[in-house]
Amino acid sequence: MKPDWDKLTEDFSGSATQLVADVDCTADGKPLCDANGVRGYPTIKYGEPSDLQDYQGGRDYDALKKFADENLKPMCSPANIDLCDDDKKKEIEALMALSAEDLEAKISAEEKKLEEAEQYFKDEVQKLQDTYQKLSTEKDEKIEAVKAAGLGLMKSVKAAKSKDAKDEL
Repeated sequence: MKPDWDKLTEDFSGSATQLVADVDCTADGKPLCDANGVRGYPTIKYGEPSDLQDYQGGRDYDALKKFADENLKPMCSPANIDLCDDDKKKEIEALMALSAEDLEAKISAEEKKLEEAEQYFKDEVQKLQDTYQKLSTEKDEKIEAVKAAGLGLMKSVKAAKSKDAKDEL
């Protein structure tokens, strides 16, 4: 993917409104990556710098280029309010009218919802893992019980009887 990404970076290098760039999340870029929820590498993000979204598309040059051409453009935001529809303008204006403390409280409340959703997901995945482990152990115990009850011996006797029957023919 690196050569394709480098080619895309070069394609957009002179743009005044579009940025395609690398951030080394293991070095000086770590705080930026942490602030934007980067957990694995490579991660591609796009959109308004203060509200980056995860890119889920193809990783080859053609897919990246098509996505960039269609999506990397100025978008509705406080900095580009003229690009917003009336409903989004009203929403932005209402948020802009809030005090810094009230806005921070709203942001914190929404971030808490994200954290709760992530924790719920992790808890439920752990329950699934625990159930899987329990079922796997139960299955292994049942298999062992069947074998201990003489299944192997029964199969040996069946094979011997089958051989004896063939020998008599």
